[in-house]
Amino acid sequence: MEDRRWILFSSVLMTTLFVRPLSALSASQQQPPHIVFIVADDLGWNDVGWRDPNMYTPNLDRLARAGTILSNSYVQPLCSPTRSAILSGYFPYHIGRQKAFLSPALKLLPEALREFGYATHMVGKWHLGYCNWQYTPTFRGFDTFYGFYNGEGAYDFRRDEAVSWEDAGKYSTSLFADRAMDVLMTHDKSQPLFLYLPFQAPHFPLQVPNYYEDEFCSHIQDTKRRTYCGMVAMLDEAVGNITDLMETLGYMNNTLLVFTSDNGGRPEDAGNNWPLRGAKGTLWEGGTRGTGFIYSRTLLPNQGTVHEGLMHAVDWFPTIMSLVGGMAPIGIDGVSQWESIVTGSESPRTEFVYNIDEIDNNAAIRLGDWKLIEGSPGDFNDWYPPPDDDVGQTTAIHDAEDTVSARQLRLFNIKDDPTERNDVKDEYPEVLAEMKERLRKWRESLVPANFPPDDPAADPNNFDGVWSPGWC
Repeated sequence: MEDRRWILFSSVLMTTLFVRPLSALSASQQQPPHIVFIVADDLGWNDVGWRDPNMYTPNLDRLARAGTILSNSYVQPLCSPTRSAILSGYFPYHIGRQKAFLSPALKLLPEALREFGYATHMVGKWHLGYCNWQYTPTFRGFDTFYGFYNGEGAYDFRRDEAVSWEDAGKYSTSLFADRAMDVLMTHDKSQPLFLYLPFQAPHFPLQVPNYYEDEFCSHIQDTKRRTYCGMVAMLDEAVGNITDLMETLGYMNNTLLVFTSDNGGRPEDAGNNWPLRGAKGTLWEGGTRGTGFIYSRTLLPNQGTVHEGLMHAVDWFPTIMSLVGGMAPIGIDGVSQWESIVTGSESPRTEFVYNIDEIDNNAAIRLGDWKLIEGSPGDFNDWYPPPDDDVGQTTAIHDAEDTVSARQLRLFNIKDDPTERNDVKDEYPEVLAEMKERLRKWRESLVPANFPPDDPAADPNNFDGVWSPGWC
């Protein structure tokens, strides 16, 4: 029911943006770079061609291998919290965003970039609140918006604030790619551009034009995985069309392209995180380690690399502001990763919070190589090879741990055991004690989750059958 929750305010202090002058940019960089930030919805760790050759992603493969693959870049277990982390720079549990919507008291990344001279456009899935107009994209820093606020259950497609009825029944991946290319073609390149492009694909329902299954995925025997592969192939084609246009129009001489998933894949909907454990909605690595990379022809001196440094979605805000010569709001959880990525030096991040959730009574934190999980990690606790893999599909698909105590602890060394097969809490009691104390400290700053029950006032029947603002 995550798609039908509303916004409530959380008690977060307003922060102030401080910026450095443009002289902080390199001499060869006459203006801040264009930034294209792409999010794939429910794309699993193993759902790209550079990890599973059965998947058809030639454009993503090319960009990833020519850029920097981020092998230790973490996101949240669910999509809305990841989006809030990216745009706010805060761990969701610090702003009441463990599962639901985003406080209006925060300065978001597009607002910061717009104050820094950027044109800001959003194309795709918002999913960060819409009960009042002030919570919608064009009131949160974006010059334009094309996409949807909420999700399933009613019609939900907008062009800025207007309902876009003419797009009903069309496939969103094509619509979003076309709109992104329209933004690129009409934008004045003398002004830096921030294009935030969170696609709906490959989120369920499993639907794609037959061509993509037949042309690129016919070798996959499992029917659900074949359709899912077609959805990813179509997403890959969209990214290829967008980047080809950027080449033609001259954007690539000064652009940073970011690509990331928002959480792990769902095995029941053919997403795959093999060999990582777990899935979307869990605190396991399969739910929280994001598939991602960055690409730039001119900004990355060491192209074709894999960055092993620890990174979290909250780091994107300060990383991007560091790149453009500015500073993110003081007090956020994110830290700039730009120098670490560019130089290959040690990550400035040594720890992060996977999540602390007082509703589900679970939590997980990371400190160096150590990971502590408290309570049930979620409802998908196995390892799920791709259905056509020689390893063979595991028997359990939905194996809820209903009997796990909220106080049960697990300890893993993620460097030595990235697939989380060996709970070593009994072997390292001193480490366990240190991690428990660190979790206690992190928990002190928890803001209660904004996760209220459904409100009848939000019923789309009150708004001509459309998910609409104006009910809170």
